Amino acid sequence: MALSEGFTRAELLERYALPDRTTPRVRLNFVASLDGAATLDGVSGGLGTPADRAVFNTLRALTDVILVGAGTVRAEGYGGPLLSEADAAWRVAQGFAPQPPLAIVSGRLDLDPGHPSLAEAVVRPIVVTHAGSPVERRAALAEVADVLVCGAEVVEPRLVVAALAARGLTQILCEGGPSLVGALIEADAVDELCLTLSPVLEGGAAGRIAHGGSAARAMTLVHALPEGDTLLLRYARA
Repeated sequence: MALSEGFTRAELLERYALPDRTTPRVRLNFVASLDGAATLDGVSGGLGTPADRAVFNTLRALTDVILVGAGTVRAEGYGGPLLSEADAAWRVAQGFAPQPPLAIVSGRLDLDPGHPSLAEAVVRPIVVTHAGSPVERRAALAEVADVLVCGAEVVEPRLVVAALAARGLTQILCEGGPSLVGALIEADAVDELCLTLSPVLEGGAAGRIAHGGSAARAMTLVHALPEGDTLLLRYARA
């Protein structure tokens, strides 16, 4: 399938190919308005374009696991298969599992075991928390997910990456939300940012793609692909 400027799915897979699959890597994927808003009407999908959706699906096809905060899971409607049948078939042909698991980060464990992201998952999901989270909630969620404890009082990003890599899930795609991304940036655990600039001025009080502790990490531009009025950006650790 070609996009409006001629990017085929094969070309996007090449553009976003990983340098290797053994080195643990955290890749962020976000869409933002021209004035920096991360959401429109409360959800990131409001900013999406066909090109953004194509990149979204491409990055999911390439990853080992999708990492996301509990608040984003609730807001964005996660549940059921994460990839289309065509993308699952492509993964099988590459020697990957058909579907990547979803890893949900939650310090409070305010997750309903019946939420579609858990109850309707086609691959057993993962819940990532810390040792201070409610023990009874951990036990309840362990019925529907693998629970990983990564940190004593807060979820520590570096421990999350190590725990996922220990399970063979080295290629980590983070889809938000802002608090999780801010923690990853503060811990210097981000290796790539794939950012779609949507041709929209949003204004209002929408937040950024990240918030939390301050940190600075230089990034190098890998590509800037115009797709109509949308700009597809890929940055990697300098």
